Amino acid sequence: MLLSFICFLFVTIFAEVGATTNECVISRCGHHGPAIRFPFWLKDSQPDHCGYPGFQLSCTEKHQTMIELPNSVKLLVKKINYKSQEIQVHDPADCLPKQLSDLNLSASPFQFKVKHDHSLQDITLLNCSLPANRGFMRQIPCSSVPGYQVYVVDSYYTLFHDYDNYDLLSCSKMYNISSVPNDIFEHFYLNWSKPICRNCEADGKRCRLKSNSTEPETECFIISKKAQGPMVGSFLLVLVVIMFYRVHCTNKLQRENQIKIEKFLEDYRALKPSRYSFADIKKITNQFQDKLGQGGYGTVYKGKLSNEVLVAVKILSNSKGNGEEFINEVRTMGRIHHVNVVRLVGFCADGFSRALIYEFLPNESLEKFIFSTTIKNRSLGWKKLQDIALGIAKGIEYLHQGCDQRILHFDIKPHNILLDHHLNPKISDFGLAKLCSKEQSTVSMTAARGTMGYIAPEVLSRNFGHVSYKSDVFSFGMLLLEMVGGRKNIDVTVDNTSQLYFPEWAYNHLDQGEELHIRIEKEGDDKIAKQLTIVGLWCIQWYPMDRPPMKAVVQMLEGEGDSLTMPPNPFASTSPT
Repeated sequence: MLLSFICFLFVTIFAEVGATTNECVISRCGHHGPAIRFPFWLKDSQPDHCGYPGFQLSCTEKHQTMIELPNSVKLLVKKINYKSQEIQVHDPADCLPKQLSDLNLSASPFQFKVKHDHSLQDITLLNCSLPANRGFMRQIPCSSVPGYQVYVVDSYYTLFHDYDNYDLLSCSKMYNISSVPNDIFEHFYLNWSKPICRNCEADGKRCRLKSNSTEPETECFIISKKAQGPMVGSFLLVLVVIMFYRVHCTNKLQRENQIKIEKFLEDYRALKPSRYSFADIKKITNQFQDKLGQGGYGTVYKGKLSNEVLVAVKILSNSKGNGEEFINEVRTMGRIHHVNVVRLVGFCADGFSRALIYEFLPNESLEKFIFSTTIKNRSLGWKKLQDIALGIAKGIEYLHQGCDQRILHFDIKPHNILLDHHLNPKISDFGLAKLCSKEQSTVSMTAARGTMGYIAPEVLSRNFGHVSYKSDVFSFGMLLLEMVGGRKNIDVTVDNTSQLYFPEWAYNHLDQGEELHIRIEKEGDDKIAKQLTIVGLWCIQWYPMDRPPMKAVVQMLEGEGDSLTMPPNPFASTSPT
C-alpha cells in the first residue's frame, strides 16, 4: 500500500510539472560541468521533449557530461556555447583515433568546427614494429601494445611518399580516417546548424520546441521567474515523499523488493554487451593482476567494473582462428539472455587486441566438481546433480528453441559448464557455435568441431546421419553419464580401456535389472542415479533420429524416474546400415 501511494504521488507531481517548462529546468552533471538546456536534454532525467532530436546527454559515474554519437562513439562534453552553437569535446580514454574510426557525423546533427586558417584532412594510422618517430608522425601510446607502436600521419604521406624514404619499412597501414580537422589532437569542437537558437539567445530569451507542431520546430520564449515557484514546491514535495519512503524501507519486505528492483535494473542495462577499449580492459583487470586460468584460447583474468560488479576477462591469444571464434562468440552471446547461459557483459576489439568480458562465477566449472580426486568436500550430492542436469538441459533447450535463430553449441562438456555461487549451472564458451533457422533440419560443416569424447558420430562421419541440433543432445548425454560416473567415460590412464567405458557398463547393469550402486548415501539416491543414467543413454543413441529433442529431455528429467523406459542398446552395433 505504501509503495502504491508513493507511486501515485510521483505520477501526480510529475504530471503537473510536465504541463509547464519546469520539468525542462537547466541541469548539470557536476558542479563545474556545462549547463544542460535546450537543444540538449539529460537522458534518464528529463523527457525527450525537453530537447531536440540527437542532442541527448547523460551523466557518468564521475559526474561528467557525456554525449553519444552514432556508432556508439562516446565523448565527454567540456563546454557548451549556446550563442555560437558549438561544444568542446574530448575522448574519455584520451585515445581519440580509436573513437574516430567509428565516428559518423553524417548521421548526427553535429559537424566538425574548422577554423578559418585550417581545413579538413584525411589521416592514416600505422602499425610499426620498430620506433619510427618522424616530424610528420604522432605516436598514439594508448593504442600501442608490447611489440608494436601506433602512429598517426597525414594520409598525404602514405599516398605520395615511399615508405622506404622515411624509414617506414617496419610499418603497415591499419586504417584511414577521413575528413577530420588537422588540429583535432589539440582542440576538438563540434557545432550544429539546426535548430537555430542563437537569435533567441541574443535577445535574452530561450529556445524550445513548439508544443503543437508535428515536426521538430522551435520558438523563442521569455524566461519567467514566476514559473519557478511551482517547480520548487513540487521538488520539495518530492523530497518529502522520498524521505518518507526511505524511513519505511526498514521493513524487511520492502528491502527485498528494493533488491529485486536494483537487480532488474542492473540486468536491464546489461542486455546488450558493451564495447571496451584495451585501456579499459587494463583498468578492469587492475593491469592483469589476478589470473584465473590459461588455455589454448588465451588467458582469463578476474576483474571489476566501475559499479563493483566482478567479471571474468578472457584475453584471446593471436593464434589462428581467434578472429572467427571471437566474432562468433560476440554475435551469438549478444542475443542470449537465460538463467542457465553465462552472460556476456562486454568485449574488446582494439587493434590486434581482443577480449571477452563475462559475468564472474565463483565456483568455476562443473569439471572440477565431478572429476576431482584431490579436493575434499567437492561432492555435490545426487539432488544437486539432478538440479544441475536439469538446468543444463533447459539452457540447451533455450538455445535450440528460445532464440530467434537456433543456436548449436557443438562443445557441451563439463569444462564449459560454469557454476554460480548457488551452484546453478551456466553454459559458456560459444566459440564453436553455429546459427541456423528453426526450420533448417540440418547444418553444413566443412570440418568436425568439438572435443573428443563428446562429439556426436555424425559430426565425424556423415554415414551416421546429418549434423543437426541432435548433435548437442549427444554431447549432453555424454556429460550426463560422466556426472553419474564421477569420472571420464573413458579412463585413458588405464591400459585396458575397453573394460572401462562407463556408458556401456551402466547400460548392461540396468538392462539386467541390477542397481548401479554408485556413491549411494541417502534414500532415493539410487533412484536419481538410475534416472540420470537412462536419460543419458537415450541421448547418446548412435543415430540422430533415435535421440530425443531437448524439450523431451527436460520432461524426462522433471518427471518421475520410475516411468522411464530403457532405450535401445546404443552399443549393439556401431556400423552404419
